[in-house]
Amino acid sequence: MKRYYFDIRDGSHFIRDNEGAELSNIESAREEATTALSEMAREWVRGRPQHRMAVEVRDDHGPILEASFSFVIKACAT
Repeated sequence: MKRYYFDIRDGSHFIRDNEGAELSNIESAREEATTALSEMAREWVRGRPQHRMAVEVRDDHGPILEASFSFVIKACAT
């Protein structure tokens, strides 16, 4: 098992994961990041015309991957 950390970027805010989670491989970390990001998007996007968030996955050696989500509402010219 390897320890992976899931740091959160929400607009200009950054939340560092100092605890991490022990997972069997990078694919498990990717699934965890995807699940976390989809849950965040469902809760945090409501009522905002524009938003970007990301889960940055790292191990003890540094960054491994980033899962990000951008949400934009634009008026169309008629």
